[in-house]
Amino acid sequence: MRILIVAPEQIPVPPPLGGSVEITILALAKQLARKHRVTIVSRAHRRYPRHSVIDGVHIHRVPSGTRETYLSNVKKFIRGKSFDLVQVDNRPRFVGPIKQMSPGTPVSLFLHSLTFVSPPYATRSSAAAGLSQADIVIANSTSLKKQLSARFPGSAGKIRKVWLGVDTLRFTPPGKRNSDRAFTVLFAGRVIPRKGVPVLLKAIKLAQKSARRPIQAIIAGGSPRPGYSQRMRALALKLRVNARFLGTVPHRRIHRVFRKADVFVCPSQKHEAFGLVNVEAMASGVPVIASSNGGIKEIVRHNRNGILVRRYRQPQSFATAIAKLAGNKALRLRMARAARRDSLRQFSWQATAARLGRIYKART
Repeated sequence: MRILIVAPEQIPVPPPLGGSVEITILALAKQLARKHRVTIVSRAHRRYPRHSVIDGVHIHRVPSGTRETYLSNVKKFIRGKSFDLVQVDNRPRFVGPIKQMSPGTPVSLFLHSLTFVSPPYATRSSAAAGLSQADIVIANSTSLKKQLSARFPGSAGKIRKVWLGVDTLRFTPPGKRNSDRAFTVLFAGRVIPRKGVPVLLKAIKLAQKSARRPIQAIIAGGSPRPGYSQRMRALALKLRVNARFLGTVPHRRIHRVFRKADVFVCPSQKHEAFGLVNVEAMASGVPVIASSNGGIKEIVRHNRNGILVRRYRQPQSFATAIAKLAGNKALRLRMARAARRDSLRQFSWQATAARLGRIYKART
């Protein structure tokens, strides 16, 4: 098949720093390119040429600016070209205009969350129009599929679930850890209110009371609001929690940070469609303690590869889980081995691309 993937206008492919949607686009494209001819159209960036080839994937970059400017340039790129299928990532409003240009070509809408089918990015009617015009809608978890089906029942029959994946060759367990050092709790993600960093810091403060080893936190991620990040640093100082704030870590280096962790904590306070950082932790041989919400529950298996926290708005619930793993090395190692096995079996990019390829082949 000749597959065109239309990336969003915000971050180029590959992402210079990070961006789970753009990371997913390139990882899947590389795998699909083993059997198909894959082209990505993405926004231009001063670091990249207008056209490049990465592992067989042709990436064409067009000027962006506003969403309307980007869409206009995407349409110029498409004009006169022929594809067997077009995949649009996270932009329902792009589906109709692209469909009009190639009325006989199936268009897939790959949704990574509810963000761009919700206000302020979309009204219920405009999002419904985008889904209705798509031939296939891909959701990255059963949870997201259910949410979309309930919100847009007219499109429920065309929604398919495809889990995301992880580069299991890059995200690998470290060598032997020094058990005398501080117990290291890692958070990786955007430092924004919905991600629950205050809950984590308060939980570490509580867990330290019963832990035999000192506990340190590594917070890897930037914030679109510098003032919020500063407040988190101030909170850590106030609580006397030993926390290192790394700021934004480029994704090409983030695997090294995962190897420093004894446990990964994902204290999300709102619905997570999937949670890519959790499978990256698992592939790194790190047990996951995570909020029991959304697609996270499909990844983290309670008491197998990690611990699910039902009362995830309460720091004490996370503190109990952190203290449990800090004090039980055998349990922690058992979960670490299970996490790595599960990532290899269920969450490799090869498995993700194979599932997506079967869906697309059946539609073309």
